[in-house]
Amino acid sequence: MTSADEHHAGEHHTIAPRRVSFDWSRTPLHWIPDEPTATHVLNVLHLLLPAGERWFVKVLKEGLPLVEDPRLRADVKGFMGQEATHSVQHAHVLDRLTAQRFDTADFTRHVDFLFERLLGEHPPLGAPVPEREWLRFRLAVVAAIEQFTAVLGDWILTAEGLDRAGADEIMLDLLRWHGAEEVEHRAVAFDMFQHCGGHGLPRYAHRVVGMAVTAPVMLALWAWGTAYLIRHDPQLPGHVRYSLTEHNKAVRKGLLPTWRSLGAAVPRYLRRSYHPSREGSSSRAAEYLKRSPAARAGAA
Repeated sequence: MTSADEHHAGEHHTIAPRRVSFDWSRTPLHWIPDEPTATHVLNVLHLLLPAGERWFVKVLKEGLPLVEDPRLRADVKGFMGQEATHSVQHAHVLDRLTAQRFDTADFTRHVDFLFERLLGEHPPLGAPVPEREWLRFRLAVVAAIEQFTAVLGDWILTAEGLDRAGADEIMLDLLRWHGAEEVEHRAVAFDMFQHCGGHGLPRYAHRVVGMAVTAPVMLALWAWGTAYLIRHDPQLPGHVRYSLTEHNKAVRKGLLPTWRSLGAAVPRYLRRSYHPSREGSSSRAAEYLKRSPAARAGAA
């Protein structure tokens, strides 16, 4: 029995999208007061996720006809619904940034190109990759990205430094609602990859390649995105640039996850016996989802 089979043999939790409602009218540009670096490191999520999560949905939809397990099929559909909702809500934040004289289109154009062209339905530049192998590669990338979103999701649920700093309550609720759902569905993309990614060593090799591509690309995009946001921030002097020193100060204040926690996610994922159900706390995620103001407002 594979780790995915073991996961599905246990107690099952239904994954489904939630209605949410956020009012951005009073959220300031620097929603962590006096912390532009920490604000913009986290704001990179809004640059990447609208296109990225639409892409997740497309890739899993392509693979859905290959899923024979009815429980996994239901989980994948629930995952797709949640990711589609995340994409829409983060796009609303981009609209809010635009209303605050902050144009992000020059950056998001590159993100769109990455997901729609380089990682689209067909290999770029007509590369002779078989259709099934290209799907397996992209499923492996989705699973690797979801490893990081689960780690970030669990971190944001316990990031008391953001509360102490007086971070905007609406933005915190968005990030924590999203983070809790990432923890909730943390195993679905991995289980989908395991189901559709072949068997034995070739499947494990796909998993390694997926992470080998994902980790450095995500790091590069995050650094580039943060630098872009700080450079174009209309409320900062023109000479201010992204600084690793300032980033590390924010880490020490508990405003950003530690480099160690992010880096340790990679070797964990690469263990042959690994399964994402071991990441984060389901009970902590469920508890937040019950009290999230946005989820409660959406359900009303």
